Amino acid sequence: MNFRLNKVNLASEVKDYFAITIGLFCYALGWVAFLLPYQISTGGTTGISAIVYYATGVPIQYTYFLINVVLMLFAFKILGPKFSIKTTFAIIMLTFMLEIMQIVMKDETGNLPQILGPGQDFMACLIGAAMCGAGLGIVFNNNGSTGGTDIIAAIINKYRDVTLGRMIMICDVFIISSCYFIFHDWRRVIFGFVTLFVIGFVLDYIVNSVRQSVQFLIISKEYEKIADCISRDARRGVTVLHGMGWYSKQDVKVLVVLAYKRQSIEIFRLVKQIDPNAFISQSQVIGVYGEGFDRLKVKVK
Repeated sequence: MNFRLNKVNLASEVKDYFAITIGLFCYALGWVAFLLPYQISTGGTTGISAIVYYATGVPIQYTYFLINVVLMLFAFKILGPKFSIKTTFAIIMLTFMLEIMQIVMKDETGNLPQILGPGQDFMACLIGAAMCGAGLGIVFNNNGSTGGTDIIAAIINKYRDVTLGRMIMICDVFIISSCYFIFHDWRRVIFGFVTLFVIGFVLDYIVNSVRQSVQFLIISKEYEKIADCISRDARRGVTVLHGMGWYSKQDVKVLVVLAYKRQSIEIFRLVKQIDPNAFISQSQVIGVYGEGFDRLKVKVK
């Protein structure tokens, strides 16, 4: 039994690291291909590193790595070793990806080309931000972080019901505003805020879409078989309510199932296999808290 659990845990960890790597690749590509060539900044440690790069020419990955080494000392104690290990992996991997992608994409003059053409700053801002937000969403959904203000957001999100995108946005406003002192151009500041907004929006969408929950009300004469099947195969809890059909005046059993939205098709298939004539009502719920779902993050007075 322990061997089986260890095997499952190992498979889950490997899946997390693979997904984090994919997310980091998407994030690094958004920066190197779209944001850096058009001198667009945003928040976070990467944003600070980009501003330093625009001002001094110091490669973005070096500043990014140095700042995160300091922040990781705090994260290890507050967020625990598991988070810190994955975040350390993400920081090292992103540093490596940023350097490799710059080497690969630089032209013969040693500069990053504007692949969308000159004057396409706004389009580059949108595409780059969307890719960065998607990458961050994938990383967060697999218990990782790219460091920087992501660490601060993850710490606060651990204890409070504040969305990750909103928390990062609050932390990064000051970073974006500081790029005015480099370019003396408010247009760059506006692009930075647009980038920040798009990253936060895409990040929230990806994170929340994975955590969306639904509620099923199932009425069937085969309720015992359906309950056993859902509990065993879908691994979701089932509650049996006693009711009465008002038209037939007969007692009925109502199964209440709370599950993630991504499990909807699986539950429909399980019910149909047992009782194709079962009555099913599905509704989306705002939040589900407790074992198997999100943890309550409110402060008790």
